Amino acid sequence: MPRLNRRQLLAALAASPLALRSLRAGQKTMRGAFIIAATPYKDEAGKPVDFDDLAGEVDFLHTCGVQGMVWPQMASEFAFLTEDERMQGMETLAKAAKGKSPALVLGVQAPNKQQMLSYARHAQKLRPDAVIAMPPSEAESLDDYKDYYAALCKAVDLPVFIQTTGGAKDLLPTVEMIVELAREHPNFGYVKEEARPVIERLTELAAHRPNPIKSVFSGAAGKGWTYEMRLGFDGTMPGAMFADIYALLWELHLKGDREKMRELFSKLLLMVNLDQQIPGVRNYVFRKRGIFKTAVSRRADYSWNEAQRAEIDWNLEALSPYFRF
Repeated sequence: MPRLNRRQLLAALAASPLALRSLRAGQKTMRGAFIIAATPYKDEAGKPVDFDDLAGEVDFLHTCGVQGMVWPQMASEFAFLTEDERMQGMETLAKAAKGKSPALVLGVQAPNKQQMLSYARHAQKLRPDAVIAMPPSEAESLDDYKDYYAALCKAVDLPVFIQTTGGAKDLLPTVEMIVELAREHPNFGYVKEEARPVIERLTELAAHRPNPIKSVFSGAAGKGWTYEMRLGFDGTMPGAMFADIYALLWELHLKGDREKMRELFSKLLLMVNLDQQIPGVRNYVFRKRGIFKTAVSRRADYSWNEAQRAEIDWNLEALSPYFRF
């Protein structure tokens, strides 16, 4: 990756997210805590998707005060969903999101362009605020990536996010490719950056704001979000179990209250770290907080011993005063 010169670096750090403008009249701002909604399941044979709980998750995210909600992505277990479940889930969320404040971003990624376009055309009918797609896993070159995203931009008149990970093995979208696509397609230029080195790539992308790049987001549970906010990036896309905490961190950032940000973020990181140590922490928390009726997942059959439960509850207690749901 080319090194940034001093002018590009200063432009990236000084670029005010407030200067970003909407693509079309009435479009919600693509900044802040955009939460990856989880997929709830019933505790029955086959683990069917609980679409009632999925709709209820919209109310949860709205109450939390987040700026956006995204589904289905990695944290939504999208790889375990059938095409019909994804289509019905999009419809469920679009209906539940009407009149709610968070922007709705629907995931339309697929292994190839043809399957992606099927999801994209369905999303277009539902009129979310944006769509997002990982690169196609069946691609063999960056030209395949460009063709895939160009087709997506033409299939919808909505803002289009690219997630930089999740594509073909050892084939990473370059910053240059993303900028080029954004110049060619006015509804492109919204980026969820998770490829390493993340900060360097985010900084280079941010140097191209507000045109052709519109918004730059991180992922990875928002583990670097306080630093990313200091650098002037636009948002993060973490999982949903602590949506209210991420929303509050964004509010504290806008107020410039960095002391409270540090205190709250430190408590959040205890839970984010624990999610790497104890399998199924997020499922435990969804049920304990009353967001979902079950802790069922298609990834695995989770259970927790006494020591695991005690550790989760102990760390969770530090965050509970900040919960809004």
